[in-house]
Amino acid sequence: MEKVTLYSLLDPEDQEKLWVSLCCPGWSTVARSQLTATSASQSSSNPPTSASRVAGTGICHHTQLIFLCLVETEFHYVVQLINHALKELMEIEEMSENVLQVHLNGLLQINDKIALKEITRQLNLENVVGDKVFGSFAENLSFLLEALKKGDRTSSCPVIFILDEFDLFAHHKNQTLLYNLFDISQSAQTPIAVIGLTCRLYVKIFKEQLSLPAEFPEKLFAEKWNENAQCLSEERSVQEVLQKHFNISKNLRSLHMLLMLSLNRVTASHPFMTAVDLMEASQLCSMDSKANIVHGLSVLEICLIIAMKHLNDLYEEEPFNFQMVYNEFQKFVQRKAHSVYNFEKPVVMKAFEHLQQLELIKPVEKTSGNSQREYQLMKLLLDNTQIMNALQKYPNCPTDVRQWATSSLSWL
Repeated sequence: MEKVTLYSLLDPEDQEKLWVSLCCPGWSTVARSQLTATSASQSSSNPPTSASRVAGTGICHHTQLIFLCLVETEFHYVVQLINHALKELMEIEEMSENVLQVHLNGLLQINDKIALKEITRQLNLENVVGDKVFGSFAENLSFLLEALKKGDRTSSCPVIFILDEFDLFAHHKNQTLLYNLFDISQSAQTPIAVIGLTCRLYVKIFKEQLSLPAEFPEKLFAEKWNENAQCLSEERSVQEVLQKHFNISKNLRSLHMLLMLSLNRVTASHPFMTAVDLMEASQLCSMDSKANIVHGLSVLEICLIIAMKHLNDLYEEEPFNFQMVYNEFQKFVQRKAHSVYNFEKPVVMKAFEHLQQLELIKPVEKTSGNSQREYQLMKLLLDNTQIMNALQKYPNCPTDVRQWATSSLSWL
């Protein structure tokens, strides 16, 4: 593979640091062996054109870092990756003092005109632009970047453009912003870098260019990786994790997520996946958001949920109202003869309404303002398994409350 320059203003050592920071930690050795950063003094008249996809990162290389597109189905992963890379980059004193960053988002800058205004604002050039009239978009953008020049190209202020939801910019009319950014980066007038972040990879040119390299350079590592994967698949704990995951979801995307979460734990010091990585990834995949909400409820609200579940068991999932839940709760209080659970009815009503605000219960149908709240029919949005799992993890749950839940759900 041809040598490429990652950022023309950096020394070779710092260029390599930038490239490695843009790759997943476990792929650092691969990144170094695939792409050797070179200084800007190398020929710019014959720019090498290469394309690679390393650790889920699609990159097109030219004389300088013209365009970098990070593609990941879970968008927050790629945002964390680029933030980490930029943080490392800004730790270099030369970069932190000179480099400017422009962050655009396809959801906010819905057309190129709005994007240009946002670029002007982030570069603090509103006063420079003033009331000037420009003949074209390209002229306006070139003027902005020209205003950042301190002299010749080597002393110009470099700009990094980060385009969130990059695919939406590709839908803008004539794609004026993208074409002009790429033209400027190739013109060797102003040093800029364009980084696109997206979770959608359906543009034809991307599918053709941003692909894995035909040959993996670290053959010895590949053999060890495959041996480890084979041994891992034979472990009983791993088979149980995969079987459980298969029972929950037979979607390939969910399996991809499980393996990606496991792979994220791979580093230079921890180069191979383990059964523990898979088990922790499985816990993250199966995390129940509603059950997590239950962990933060008060004891009174927990009691109301148990009363609702008891009603569901008795009446076979029929809707209930507040009065029915209150009566069921009062039975528990009288049976235990505990003053600690003896709340006033308005207090219980407030707790019931809080459960509705948290969307743990919802009305069966819309009611008029004249109807009494106590008799509005509701439905519980938690099942028995979720309640029991939440109670097991509930901090300092009273024993009698836990016993009441077990007795009302004894059929589990």
